[in-house]
Amino acid sequence: MARLKTSFEFCSDWCVLSLVSVSLLSLLAFTQETSAVQDRSERQVEAVATIGMVGDIARNVGGQWVNVVDLVPTGVDPHLYKATRSDVRTLINSDIVFYSGLMLEGRMGDILVQVARDGKPVYAVTELIDPEMLLEPEEFEGHYDPHVWMDVSVWMRTVDIVCKALIDIDPAHADDFRKNAAAYQEKLRKLDEYAATSIASIPYSGRKLITAHDAFNYFSRRYEVDVMGIQGISTASEAGLHDINSLIDVVVADKIKAIFVESSISDKNVRAIIEGAQARGHEIELGGVLFSDAMGPDGSYEGTYIGMMDHNVTTITRGLGGQAPKGGMQGKLRVADEEKEEEKEEEKEEAPAK
Repeated sequence: MARLKTSFEFCSDWCVLSLVSVSLLSLLAFTQETSAVQDRSERQVEAVATIGMVGDIARNVGGQWVNVVDLVPTGVDPHLYKATRSDVRTLINSDIVFYSGLMLEGRMGDILVQVARDGKPVYAVTELIDPEMLLEPEEFEGHYDPHVWMDVSVWMRTVDIVCKALIDIDPAHADDFRKNAAAYQEKLRKLDEYAATSIASIPYSGRKLITAHDAFNYFSRRYEVDVMGIQGISTASEAGLHDINSLIDVVVADKIKAIFVESSISDKNVRAIIEGAQARGHEIELGGVLFSDAMGPDGSYEGTYIGMMDHNVTTITRGLGGQAPKGGMQGKLRVADEEKEEEKEEEKEEAPAK
């Protein structure tokens, strides 16, 4: 007759099974972890960035080991952008997420928080910038101005955040990430020097920059230019008639030469100031289009952070009477290419017919 097991024997059997189960689970977890590391060395990290300026850091630091997708399309205002269902899927399927922070991505905030709560590594690239380096305008009381990239010397500090985050998720390529970060920061140092030298060439009395909205406050502080935005820090606010008339007074009184539009914002208010100044007998030119909250076209030099800032610095300098080469810091600006094409066309027209 079969003997019934005692409670002690049941306990012993259960403990043995439990130990075996735990061992198997641990082994499985270790195997999966090892497999993940092996897979990571063989495939790219899938990174998502909210805006192009942030994505450009990840591309430069990540190099061949990181594939970066930008959520906000080229030329679109991030202050007002609302994530689509496709964006949410992209965030969920990514390995890591980078965003600018300081409330720039206002309408995407809740989604970014939820993705982080679900365990996804999510980083604000501005999170470790010393608060003393940040601006807190009166009209934005309680919040910092998010347009930090307009001061190249401050924006450089975000590279370290991205580098560390990529090393954490892909330690196998840590050396490459560090080398890429150092090389990119050196390029940014040269860009900062070019900006300072170029803006300094503008006659001091003419260093007054009027733009569509207050995205250039950090640019103003770093490169010593008086900046006036028609709208506030966020494009969600509208400029009133009083704001426009006040700026027309400044333009006429200070004989400002040029006013600038922004690629991601309507130019209607800028046009109103030009017309208002002309009605008072002062001719002011449209100095060009600046990139503020978005970079240039995908695939172009201006579609990189360095190209974007090179374009801005060169356009502002030349528009306000300073000295800067038409092609910018590296001769890569599209205006230089367009002028070369025009010269070629003129040469063809002037060449004698055969």
